[in-house]
Formats: sequence, C-alpha cells, structure tokens
Amino acid sequence: MTTRRHFLQTSAVTGLAASSAAAQGGKSANDKIRFALIGAGGMGSGDANSALAVGGTELVAVADIYEGRLTRAKERWGKQVATTRDYREILDRKDIDAVIVATPDHWHQTIAIEAMTKGKDVYCEKPMIQQIGEGQAMVDAQKKTGRIIQVGSQRVSSIEYMKAQELFRAGAIGELNMVEAWWDRNSAIGAWQYSIPTDASPANISWDTFLGKAPKRAFEPTRLFRWRNYRDYGTGVAGDLFVHLFSGMHFVTGAVGPERVFATGGLRHWKDGRDVPDVMLGLYDYAKTEQHPAFTLALRVNFVNGAGETSGFRFVGSEGIMTIGRGVTVSKVPRESEPGYTIDTFPKSQQEEYLKQYRAKYPELKASADGMRPQKEDRFSAPRGYNDHEDHHRNFFDAVRSRKPVVEDAEFGFRAAGPAVLSNVSYFENRAVKWDPIKLKTL
Repeated sequence: MTTRRHFLQTSAVTGLAASSAAAQGGKSANDKIRFALIGAGGMGSGDANSALAVGGTELVAVADIYEGRLTRAKERWGKQVATTRDYREILDRKDIDAVIVATPDHWHQTIAIEAMTKGKDVYCEKPMIQQIGEGQAMVDAQKKTGRIIQVGSQRVSSIEYMKAQELFRAGAIGELNMVEAWWDRNSAIGAWQYSIPTDASPANISWDTFLGKAPKRAFEPTRLFRWRNYRDYGTGVAGDLFVHLFSGMHFVTGAVGPERVFATGGLRHWKDGRDVPDVMLGLYDYAKTEQHPAFTLALRVNFVNGAGETSGFRFVGSEGIMTIGRGVTVSKVPRESEPGYTIDTFPKSQQEEYLKQYRAKYPELKASADGMRPQKEDRFSAPRGYNDHEDHHRNFFDAVRSRKPVVEDAEFGFRAAGPAVLSNVSYFENRAVKWDPIKLKTL
C-alpha cells in the first residue's frame, strides 16, 4: 500500500479581529473581553482555561451552586474573581461581555436565553438543549437579540475536520453512501462516575436551584455530581457523545439532519442507579440534497468496551473511505477492470456465447508486474499538541470582537442536538421518530 503522510498547519483564520470591530458593535483588538463562567464543573473549568489560553480575555466572575467550587475558582483563577451561587447576579452585571454556560443540560436553554436577552454573548456547552421543544426558542432568541452564541462541540473548529471537509467537497471518496461513527469508553470516570465531595450538604449546595424545572426531590448529592446519569437533568449517551458526532459529521458533509431516527441499546453494566443506557446504537436516514446523496448514519457508544476508549468516523463512498481518528486518512482500493461473470449454471452453448460477447467487451489481459496497481492511502495529521478546544474558544471570542457569525450558532446547534435528543425519544418509547431537518420539528 502506498501511504503519503501530510502534516496540517494550525488554523490561519483565528487571528484577532481588527480594531475596526468596535465600530461594528464589537470590541477593539486591544480591549480584553470580560467573561464569566456559569457552572464550574469539570467541563466548565476546562472551558474557562481554554478561553483564557487564547489571550485577550479576562475571567471576572464564576457562578456555581456548590460553595466548594467557588472556593476552588478563587484558588485557580485568583481572589479577584467574583463568585456567587446565583447566576442572575452575573447576568445583571454590565461589565461582563460574554458568559460560558456549562451547567447540567436542563439549565442550558433557560440561562442562555436570559443571557442573550441581557446583552451577553454566549458560549453554551453541548447539547444546546435537553428537550426537543426547547430548540426553536434558542434560535429565535439569537435572531431577536443579535447576540453571538456558539455551542461547545469543538470539532467544527478543528483543523482536522476542516481538512476532512475539504477532501469531502473535492470528491476524495466519490459519492457518499454511509457514515459510521463511534465513541466507546471503559472506565468509571468515562461512564460518568464522577467524584462526590465529602462535604456535600444542603448548607453548601443550593439544591433547589440545581433542580430548577426538574421534579422536586430530597437532597441527594449523587444526582448533582453525577447528573449525566439521570434523565431529569441530562441527556445520557446521546446528548453527551452522539451530539459531538452529529456536529462533526454535519460540518464535514454539509448535512443538516436526518429524516428518520431510530435508537436501541440497554443498561448492561453500570447498575449504579442511573436511568439512562450505557450502550446505545442509532441509525439515521439522510435525504439527498445538493451537497450530498442520500446516506445512512450509524452511531455507537459503548461504556462496556473492554478495549478502552476509542472514537472515530468512517465516511464510506463509492471511490474510497475517509476516516477521522488520529488525523484524517483517505484510503482507496482500485476497482477491478472488469465486472466478472457467473455462468456456470448456464448450458455450455450459452456459456460459450456469453464468454464470446464478454471478451469482446473486456479483452483478457495477461498478468504482469506492470499491470499491478497499488492501493493508495493519504494521511493528514495535526501538529503535536494541537488543541481544538482552544481553537473553538478562539473562534468564539473572535466573533465577540468582530460580530461576524460563528459556524456553530443556535441553528447549527439545534440541528445537531435535535436528532441526538430524539435518539432518547426513540430509545425510551421504542419507536422510530420522523424529523424535519429543514423546519426543525418532529412529524
């Protein structure tokens, strides 16, 4: 097999906007963007660090319902950082330009819409919504307020996915007919068995705030610190991981969503009180569009994979296969020069006549070294240490400055989150779900 390796350059489109952005309603390149973090758990803290790493930003406030995380925020980012258990205090501050919303899923829509209404730009963790009925209000709020909102699936800012998009559009694999994607884990932390602080109590946790619109229940810290395990607050496998796969695939192919959603699976291993599956498989039918032919998407997440954590994509086309895992690879195997024949069951006279016509169209070639054709494989890899999380935050803050739209806005976020949360509907209601990816509504 002939393999060619290519090393990708880091994104050239992530520079800071010019100071003229101020005249367009943005901020000067010399002005720091003051942002706040709402939800200082593992993902939120990572988001804040990525936001600070891009430069030109300042973290000024943190909100979380657990007092211990507010203490940790000051330890990590400095005593000057204001802290509160009430996110509304942050939204009321006029000196904050943007917020990162990294709460449990059932709070995403409420806080994001309130933030946009109060003039804040929003980086909202995925999935953008918990329930399908929440999506259109997010889209409408973005349009009405004119605020920047970016959803936190970083693949749309990855230089590897940009390369995959470029190759796909150039016809590197011919006509697409199927996409496979998976994200498996085999560890307690990977399966959301997050640590619970020993001091967790009603005294240092705003329990009723955490519950929000979820059903009322007595204090139970496991439900807060391992909220992804419960339908009341999270979106399970589909919202945590399928949504990343939808985002990446939509970005590469230009697809906007499936017409049919079907999911199955089960709770096979993690019998820890969770009420969401630890194995889920989904099938999604995409209709033909100007950008791509009709194709089927197959997704898988397995938290009982004894081989460890793996994730990736296979884009299967008529002329080759493109994979995304550790870099981007395009593999092609030459087609046979003739289709072959199956004539053994024909009468001898018919076999002879068939072969005569067949060889007139496909003359028999003598095998030779010169006639052997190599398989071809091109590999594209990001430089060592490349971080697409930072690029994703950089793109968000660039948009805050320039007021230019981002790729993963509310509509894109809804197109990814919609079929993800409908996977839960399909799984729990044991039925296929029809979805209109243009009008963004169930049928």
